[in-house]
Amino acid sequence: MLSDEAYSKVIDRILSGGADFAEVFVEERYTNNINMIQGEVEDSSSGKLLGAGLRAFKGTKSIYAYTNDVNLDGLMSVAERLKAVVGQDVDRDLSLDFRSQEYSDVCPVLFLPQEISKKEKVSVMLLAYEGASTFSDRISQVVVNYLDYSQNVWIYNSEGVRASDRRIRTRLAVSAIATVNGDKEVGFYGPGAALGFELFNKIDPRAAGERAARIADRMIRAEYAPAGKMPVIISNEFGGVIFHEACGHALEATSVAKGASVFGGRLDQKVAGECVSAVDDPTIPNAWGSANFDDEGTPTKRNLLIEKGILKSYMIDRLGGLKMGMEPTGSARRQNYTFAPTSRMSNTFIMAGEHYPEEIIAATDYGLFAKSMGGGSVMPATGEFNFAVNEGYLVEKGRIVKPVRGATLIGKGDEVLMKIDMVGNDLARGQGMCGSISGSIPADVGQPTVRVSELIVGGRS
Repeated sequence: MLSDEAYSKVIDRILSGGADFAEVFVEERYTNNINMIQGEVEDSSSGKLLGAGLRAFKGTKSIYAYTNDVNLDGLMSVAERLKAVVGQDVDRDLSLDFRSQEYSDVCPVLFLPQEISKKEKVSVMLLAYEGASTFSDRISQVVVNYLDYSQNVWIYNSEGVRASDRRIRTRLAVSAIATVNGDKEVGFYGPGAALGFELFNKIDPRAAGERAARIADRMIRAEYAPAGKMPVIISNEFGGVIFHEACGHALEATSVAKGASVFGGRLDQKVAGECVSAVDDPTIPNAWGSANFDDEGTPTKRNLLIEKGILKSYMIDRLGGLKMGMEPTGSARRQNYTFAPTSRMSNTFIMAGEHYPEEIIAATDYGLFAKSMGGGSVMPATGEFNFAVNEGYLVEKGRIVKPVRGATLIGKGDEVLMKIDMVGNDLARGQGMCGSISGSIPADVGQPTVRVSELIVGGRS
């Protein structure tokens, strides 16, 4: 790392071109990946990423450049290029008084990834493999992935902000394939957290493998799902991917600021059923998407998005805030220094309601219970989405009667929010990777069990 004086010189060089704002983001990251197929390590890789991203604002226009030369000469060279793009010579001799902000670390770590041997990491993977491969003789293949990384970031800007953060994350992902007469079904489970190797004191790797295998084993023996409009009960934990994709992205300034969101201009308006409240909270201790500061150096905070059906807030980065005339909410994120930051979700979920999951099922005469969600697609401008159901069950007369497969949920995010009529008390979160214009980032999704009174189900039966 360079001195405060050095970063002040870099920022001053950018501003001397007439920019209104300048920022330097420096990143150092160590990453480990191990891939295991059928109990054998297929490949293993480790790497170090080091670089810096420099950004300038002129009005509501943004200019971004990056380099892997983090020495003063390298940064000054990039700053000169940004200055040239803005293209206005301004006489400046600025010496910034950077201020650090006090904070309480929301993601303390006991065992740093680089202090754990590869043998210990592989032993965890083997437990997951054994849990999946021995679950049923229908399990034909098991793939286990292990990821950990340690990321250090330093952020300086022309408003005197100086922030640094350490983000450590560990994840275990298991894919199990069940095969019957050439037909295949896949089950997946991928728990992770902003923790070191102590993650495996909190989760059971063997149970993680069993969970992935259970999904595949049940679905390979299931009938195909019925099609049509019907009530849909969406389970907790990763069921929250529906809210994340169909609604969450449309609440990011990335979409709202450019008028490409169905929720634009609707603050303090009713956008969901009264039983629905939702938050984005990057301050949850050691959660997969948590951090002390966002990637612009803004302290993170819990953001109430929807309260009893009323839209209360958006997720806003600095540039989005300029365009919207609103303050940043600590929601700026990026994959790494090669991406400019933008507004992104962190740990986003529908809050717990008052019903037991069994009540919700008992109150449903006929419908689909979506136990586990898969991939899908969404258009933030319209809210239209479709999602695969990885594990589904048919509900008849208030009871789960049989597993069904091949179901797809089709709808519009804003309409689905209005049709949620029951919310459970079993809030849980699941982990995933979220992609957008600032790259792929860790994000928690979550919700309790919820019921959508009517939703289009695509199926084969």
